[in-house]
Amino acid sequence: MTRTRPLGVAVVGFGWMGRVHARSYARVAHHFPDLPVRPELVAVADDVPGRAEAAAAQHGSASAVRDWREVLTDPRVEAVSVTAPNSLHREVGTAVAEAGKHLWIEKPVGLSAADAAAVRDAVAAAGVRAAVGFNYRWAPAVQHARAVVAAGGVGDVHSVRVRLLSDYAADPAGALSWRYSRERGGAGVLGDLASHGVDLARYLVGDLSAVVADTAVLVPRRPVPSGATTGHQRVAPGEAAVTGEVENEDAVTALLRFRCGARGVLEASRVAVGEQNAYGFEVAGARGVLRWDFRRMGELSASGGRAEDGSVLYQDAPTQTLLVGPGHGDFGAFQPGAGNAMGYDDLKVVEAARFLRACADPSLPSDQGPATLDDAVASARALEAMSRSVVTGTWEALV
Repeated sequence: MTRTRPLGVAVVGFGWMGRVHARSYARVAHHFPDLPVRPELVAVADDVPGRAEAAAAQHGSASAVRDWREVLTDPRVEAVSVTAPNSLHREVGTAVAEAGKHLWIEKPVGLSAADAAAVRDAVAAAGVRAAVGFNYRWAPAVQHARAVVAAGGVGDVHSVRVRLLSDYAADPAGALSWRYSRERGGAGVLGDLASHGVDLARYLVGDLSAVVADTAVLVPRRPVPSGATTGHQRVAPGEAAVTGEVENEDAVTALLRFRCGARGVLEASRVAVGEQNAYGFEVAGARGVLRWDFRRMGELSASGGRAEDGSVLYQDAPTQTLLVGPGHGDFGAFQPGAGNAMGYDDLKVVEAARFLRACADPSLPSDQGPATLDDAVASARALEAMSRSVVTGTWEALV
């Protein structure tokens, strides 16, 4: 077994995602015992009164601070998770890098492509390592699908369909949190869900060349909460008579063009009644199609094949479902055999392992490392092109 050394980590922002990062650090060595470093949570920063203290008590040795800047001067901290609201990503992310600490930051990395690029450039200048929270790409079925596409398993790719539909904001009683503010939450569902969709599309097929899109605000006003909110909190009837305007997008539909010549469709909504985390994709090529649904994370559906005489079945091709197992992606780090379920938090553990390996080894090959800030910039540029196309009504090119 590889000899490990401790690596002090801190989490900035301890809402739901901050708790996921903390749990991932706590679990990662159990699933990846060969890691060259062993993360130790030594500090938590959150400006909501009592939240950091509760986190520190839960995780034992962690210190609690209100001001995130304090973790940057803590000599015990070598790496920082940034899970604060989007509007803080650029300020905190660049400061982490400039302090010489490694950075694990949630997508979309700011409110704009310029924000993401600023964090990327700060990381490069400081010579530290960084990871971005595009966790869906680490599902073993998605990793296998990418390998199949790269090996020509579906032939030349013709089309890609990506969907990210959720109901977390469908209730008009959902509190008017930072997510619905353009100043703090950016472009709404584009940064929240569609950023994952762009990343999945790029991970599977390659870069986009142009987009055209339509967006909508479907729940225009929401109740103003009386205090800090966590997650997708609702306001009880009669608790808040004051409502405020939703400033950013609830839904987006986009057409995509890829540099490889494929065409695509991306749909994302946070107000889709009846849809709970309905995330997935289809990649269709000249000889077959792959389909994946996050809610059946361990399955990959494939259509295609050959007839008895060896000819390609272009019509009436059968569909088979593969249950991923230890030979696919990082499945073997969690379960001993196909058919055993993995969950959302497991994908963040995979992400943590890739980040920690990168922290320990600057020469780590890119295919063994995490999603990068280059990925975040590419996603943000595609989202901004979608927003421009809503105004222009035309295709917007991605250079």
